Amino acid sequence: MASTPTEIDYELLPFIRVYKDGTVERLMGSPYVPPSPCDSETGVSSKDIIILHNPKISARLLLPQTLAAEKNVRSRKLPVLIYFHGGSFCFESAFSSDHHRFLNRLVSKAQIVVVSVEYRLAPEVSIPICYQDCWDALQWVASHSANEDVAAASKEPWLLNYGDFGRVYIGGDSAGGNIVHNVAMKAGAEGLSVKLVGAFMSHTYFLGSKTLESEPKGDEFKNYTPYVVLGVLNPSTPGGIDSSMVNPTGPGAPILAGLGCSKLLVCVSSKDQLRDRGVWYHDLVKGSGFKGDVELFEVEGDIHAFLILSEAETPNVKKMINK
Repeated sequence: MASTPTEIDYELLPFIRVYKDGTVERLMGSPYVPPSPCDSETGVSSKDIIILHNPKISARLLLPQTLAAEKNVRSRKLPVLIYFHGGSFCFESAFSSDHHRFLNRLVSKAQIVVVSVEYRLAPEVSIPICYQDCWDALQWVASHSANEDVAAASKEPWLLNYGDFGRVYIGGDSAGGNIVHNVAMKAGAEGLSVKLVGAFMSHTYFLGSKTLESEPKGDEFKNYTPYVVLGVLNPSTPGGIDSSMVNPTGPGAPILAGLGCSKLLVCVSSKDQLRDRGVWYHDLVKGSGFKGDVELFEVEGDIHAFLILSEAETPNVKKMINK
């Protein structure tokens, strides 16, 4: 006898479907891919680790393959990038094929160590949980620096052997770009045992009740995907779409001059619906009194998250990775 289909509680299309028994069906996102000792295209090595057990936060580490053949590994130290994936806070993964492919390309080109964080997703947890997960991951990475005592069981050899903790960066795309902003603000307010040299964000999810010229107005705005995402996944957010987590100019939002990094790169694409929010954010930071360097980089003729979604290494993908 066939089982009775589970009754749907609500949907956030085209991203997720939630059933009344609590099951979450993710309708978008690329498939899981395992780590590899040597990526066939780039030669990059990767492995998965658990950063924290309670709550469980894991990550995928990526390392340029050429280092494996070097005998004196401690003589070569590489910049460390902590990366936060996109996916509207509710899908995609550090272990997804899209982000794995992109980070392989970036690691190969930039010669860096990457820690790609597997933070917890909505709706199983509320959206703000991801900020704490990513902050905890950043602190765990920072704890490997020379001026920190790390318990032997917590030491990660790739970070200890190859990581240059004088060159630590954070980066992310879409919702991950939003996480970059929030984590950088927290770093500025609370400090870290290492200095964040830089941060980059691409196609970043920001929002606000005061719409920009290019954004939908009136009833159309209520159907605007960034608006719908926050309303469905975090309906009780204080301040709603003007919450400081999505609107850096919302009531009570900290001053952007407090960003805890020395350099900031904001990347946008001409055909992305979030393009103007990225420009807006860049201009806000530039006018805030931020003491670091802030730069806007635009790619013409491409869509939201093309850097992640593109299977081929197109001219625009190369251009953005080079930047």
